[in-house]
Amino acid sequence: MKRAGLKLGISSIVTAFFFWLLSVPLGPAPPLGKFWNPQSGFWANTQNTIRANQQISIHNNALSDSVTVAFDQHQIPHIFASSSHDLYFAQGYITARDRLWQMELQTHAAAGRLSEILGPRTLQYDRYQRHIGMGFAAEQALDELMNDEHTAEAVKAYAAGVNAWIDQLQPSEYPLEYKFLDYAPEKWTPLKTALLLKNMTYTLAGSNGDLRMSNTRAVFGNDFIKQVLDLEHPLTDPIIPKSKKWDFTSQAPQKPEDSFTPSIVDTVMPFQPDPQNGSNNWAVSGSKTAKGYPILANDPHLNMTLPSIWYSLQLNGPDQNVMGVSLPGAPSVIIGFNENVAWGTTNVSADVWDWYEITFRDSTFSEYKYNGKWRFTSKRIEQIKVKGQPTVTDTVVYTHHGPVVQTSDQEAMRSNIPKYHAMRWVAHKKSNELRYFLNVNKAENYSDYRKALQHYESPAQNWIFADSTNIALTVTGKYPLKWDEQGRFIGDGSNPKYDWQGWIPFEQIPYIKNPDRGFISSANQKPTDSTYPYYLDDNFAPYERGRRINEQLAAMDNITPKDMQQLQMDVFSYHAKNILPTLLQHLNTDTSSQLHKKAEEKLANWRYYNKGKLIAPSIFDSWWDELYEAIWYDEYSTADIPLEWPNRDQLATFILNNPSSQWYDNRNTPEKETLKELINQAFNQAISGLQNRYGDMGDNWQWGYVNNTDIEHVGRLPGLGRENVFTDGGGESVNAIRGSHGPSWRMVVQLGPKIKGWGIYPGGQSGNPGSKYYDNMVDEWQNGELFPLWFMQQRPPASDSLHYTITLN
Repeated sequence: MKRAGLKLGISSIVTAFFFWLLSVPLGPAPPLGKFWNPQSGFWANTQNTIRANQQISIHNNALSDSVTVAFDQHQIPHIFASSSHDLYFAQGYITARDRLWQMELQTHAAAGRLSEILGPRTLQYDRYQRHIGMGFAAEQALDELMNDEHTAEAVKAYAAGVNAWIDQLQPSEYPLEYKFLDYAPEKWTPLKTALLLKNMTYTLAGSNGDLRMSNTRAVFGNDFIKQVLDLEHPLTDPIIPKSKKWDFTSQAPQKPEDSFTPSIVDTVMPFQPDPQNGSNNWAVSGSKTAKGYPILANDPHLNMTLPSIWYSLQLNGPDQNVMGVSLPGAPSVIIGFNENVAWGTTNVSADVWDWYEITFRDSTFSEYKYNGKWRFTSKRIEQIKVKGQPTVTDTVVYTHHGPVVQTSDQEAMRSNIPKYHAMRWVAHKKSNELRYFLNVNKAENYSDYRKALQHYESPAQNWIFADSTNIALTVTGKYPLKWDEQGRFIGDGSNPKYDWQGWIPFEQIPYIKNPDRGFISSANQKPTDSTYPYYLDDNFAPYERGRRINEQLAAMDNITPKDMQQLQMDVFSYHAKNILPTLLQHLNTDTSSQLHKKAEEKLANWRYYNKGKLIAPSIFDSWWDELYEAIWYDEYSTADIPLEWPNRDQLATFILNNPSSQWYDNRNTPEKETLKELINQAFNQAISGLQNRYGDMGDNWQWGYVNNTDIEHVGRLPGLGRENVFTDGGGESVNAIRGSHGPSWRMVVQLGPKIKGWGIYPGGQSGNPGSKYYDNMVDEWQNGELFPLWFMQQRPPASDSLHYTITLN
């Protein structure tokens, strides 16, 4: 009896401990019992939350009339409302239904509030977001949003719709990620929409090279910059044709006679956006199409995630009928078309983030030197909440340039008060980009498009346009008035001549309408040739995609939408065509190695297409990476500071023009290496590397595997993404798939006789991993298919053949 009682006691203790373990969170994970609960845990997320033909009552007189939402076979909502308020309310409600966690995560990240959800592991990131002034920028934008009655109405109605969805949720219905992280949804506010829009600015206009370029000049000198970093490939074809004449007088300021030499910078910003965020867009006039109407195409290249950055929908209200993709968290359609016009976008590498060296008076950082005097700073206290730990208080110092960011060792800063750096960023300026989106959604013609663009300031974009008779492109944004190369290097924060001197007038920013060649296009390359009288930037995308698109469009006639879809999938590599023949000329293959001989044969027979089933692109890509390192690593590794490395096309041009340069010699060896030796060394290392990673040459060397396209969960939760998606394409191809980065939305629109659109993105409408609409479009996207966008002209009757409908009232 005693032994039986002891066993029962031990069993009771173990059982009690097990239930206690299930009831408490372990680190960032949720209480396991709550997460695994079959009624309220993650199992509940495998069920649909809205039934077919459902009537939903919205309380507190939130709607002035009933709203109909029809869903098609891809779960795309088509929203029909009798007022703008009801339309944007329903957009917020339906978007939150499918993407609430994504909206929460993105705005918390933008505001520097991830540690509230994830704990101390994201504290450094949150500090960074506060120090670059993301919260300040969003507050500036919110003022402009709320000062305009149309945007204020839209963001308030949208927020009310999101909150109506949140209010009716039970904890068992929370999206999976909330349960995993033991977090509850937060109410939506217009500030969150402002944060989302500023986060878009950071993603597309957050790159800056001033700190690296200044260091590079100090280490290698001006001649290196001119000989290598300033190289422009002769095939570069600017966005605005070279025939464009600029019929205005430049207002650019004069460059100061004195030359400022900044201090060396030890560190640069740790969380930089992908510098290759880019896109393609083009439009062809009716004179080149089979139907006689313009066709517009767009495929923005961003990091691809599940769920997608985009959410597809149609908005039909009293003064608009528009379809395309939206950003979850903001009202309106961002890229799309209505009954009269279509529009799309690519990124412009505008230099709108400059660094200034600041000298403080003392360790209080209360005054800094400017124009021969001491000027007061302002200070912003940041409270960073950390899950499971005390709140962290941080102070960010602001000058008239902008926030001050640490760029050298912490202890040195405290003791010596060295020269810090302040940032001037266009995102800190008050602006209202949402007004552009709301207006262009309702545009009827070219004039409406141009009027709408005057409200768009950042991030700078190539906004392309088409209606039934016109095609146009505007390199749109708010560009500071600068002297040539101002902002390429760190500026003197004490000298007013280094300040931004105003803005380029809207009428003088580059644009083109109905060019004689019959098409317009952009692929993030230089906007103009050297005759344009203003400095915009010095670091644009390589020439390859832009050149390929323009050559293909110039050669095409009787163009159909299918032709445009096929061009979006083009995988030709101008980079390989440009440099590979020269590399092969210098190659002395080891004749005793069958593997090396076979690799050389693959390259020699390759026609420069980055097709997934081919092995040659894998060999070339690895060879180029090894050669790049062989040429530059010895120089760059000796300087233990951040430096600016050459771009792909700059190095290719350098090799072709300078076959005997001193830069090929490895300074770490007594021998004097030549280009030929480096090419052969890099080839051998590339073959060895591929063999070590993928085994003997075979199907496992195919480019579709080596390019490694993974579409990860937006919060990087394991098991919730799509791994090893076998794809064609490459970073230098029109189909610019580069790992998990690539075409995040493909769209083609024909502007007549009745407007038609096609589109797809690599994901699905739902953010719920338990839904069949979570990643249902990945396979079609992978194969280059676009589905017809069901653009409805009027509210459907209840008897219509729809996937299902819901009615909000």
